[in-house]
Order: sequence, then C-alpha cells, then structure tokens
Amino acid sequence: MSMTKKEQRLRRSRQTRLRIAQQGVARLAVHRSNLHIYANIVSGDGAQVLASASTAEKEVREQLGAGGKGSNVSAATLIGKRIAEKAKAAGIEKVAFDRSGFAYHGRVKALADAAREAGLQF
Repeated sequence: MSMTKKEQRLRRSRQTRLRIAQQGVARLAVHRSNLHIYANIVSGDGAQVLASASTAEKEVREQLGAGGKGSNVSAATLIGKRIAEKAKAAGIEKVAFDRSGFAYHGRVKALADAAREAGLQF
C-alpha cells in the first residue's frame, strides 16, 4: 500500500510533534503550499494559536507587490521576521521549531533562519 505525498509528510511530522509535546514549550509550526507559506506559534498544550503570519495576509501581499510571489525564499524570510516580531509582542522568546515533515531546506530553512535572526530562540 503506497502512501500519498501528504500522508508521508504527516507521518514524518508525527515524531517531531510528540517530542515537542513532551517538552511542553510553544511550537513554531510551519506549513508551505505551492502558493504560500504559513507560520503559527501554538501554545505548549496545543490549545491555542498565540501568533500567526502568512503570505496570504493582505498586509504581506501588499508588501510583496503586485507580482508578489508568496512561494519564494524572500517571502519566507519576510514571514520568519514577522512571526518573530509577533511572538515577541506576545511575550514569547523560546519556541520549538516544527517543520511539519517538510524538508529543512529552501523556504522552510529561510523562514527558520529569519526568525532566529529576529531574536526567536529555538
């Protein structure tokens, strides 16, 4: 029985989620689609989203311009900075990075690096 790409990714993400849940810290969950990239900071118990940023937000789309692609590294970098700023505003310094089964490469890596640079610790 073969798994779809999505099932494979979710299977990869499971172990990470369990490990983060045991730590009981807020997690920075990343999701990327072909068109956009999304970042959410979820509370340690997974009960609520404390901060979120994505290229689908009106403000961000305006910043990216008319031909603004939400699916490139520069857009991911912007979201990384934005989520770090929002986290600080919510009083969050330390998070666990949850790449949701996506390869730590390209857009996902760019987002992580930008968030670290903007002062988020993980």
